Amino acid sequence: MLIKKSEITGLSENIRKAIDGQDVDLRDNREGALSILKNDIYTLVNIQKEQKNFAQKERDRLSEYLADISHQLKTPITSAMLMANLLEDAEDDKRAEFTFNIKKELTHMEWLVTALLKMARLDSGVVDFNMVEISVAELMQTALEPLELLLDVKNQSVDIKNNVKLKCDRRWTVEALTNLLKNASECSKESSQICIDSGGNPIYSWISVTDGGDGIPKEKLSGLFRRFENSQSENGYGIGLPLALSIIRGQNGDIEVAPGGNGVGATFTIKFFK
Repeated sequence: MLIKKSEITGLSENIRKAIDGQDVDLRDNREGALSILKNDIYTLVNIQKEQKNFAQKERDRLSEYLADISHQLKTPITSAMLMANLLEDAEDDKRAEFTFNIKKELTHMEWLVTALLKMARLDSGVVDFNMVEISVAELMQTALEPLELLLDVKNQSVDIKNNVKLKCDRRWTVEALTNLLKNASECSKESSQICIDSGGNPIYSWISVTDGGDGIPKEKLSGLFRRFENSQSENGYGIGLPLALSIIRGQNGDIEVAPGGNGVGATFTIKFFK
């Protein structure tokens, strides 16, 4: 089979254009070795382009996380440095107060960095989830441990209505539930009750957390799972709910929100699709 010099020259020019990042369609529907070669080169060029785009997205994502960490750390670092400077010449009765506040800011910074690094791992798809069958009561027992003091201070109780079994990663799901429960406690009134329910159907298994508050305004629903969107609370940086969503989506699940209102608290429902 004879191959014209002009065809080789044309193919070479198109390959150079592809190397320079230009969009070139090298495909050839005719029969013959040259057409097969063109199609193979086209496939190779597109694979290389996809890999390049993926690498760029990963760089952009890393840059975004670093920018978030840098931005969110500025305030607590500035506050801690100011109190550290004041501590040197402070009177004895103020030293304990400044020391306590410095420790508080350092704790917040540690939690923030840890949470953002977890989200980076989850969003990059490098977390291996260990899916096991476990009861809701067992998950809740572990998830509530870090919140005992918070619930006690606000005189809040937790009612678990059902105790179904579902398949999930125990450690990561506990972390997601802890964040949802902390949010529920902060949104609930004092001496109120947080209700936990669970169940399943042919499509998914679910756990719901309903707080004892007044519901979520509709205008705030769209920003619930955006990082730092709700960071005004002194107890957090507005990252607990986004972290919970990343954890559940990493397990082929989702979180649905019913806003409540008119004296009815909001309900966050975790769904694990089968």
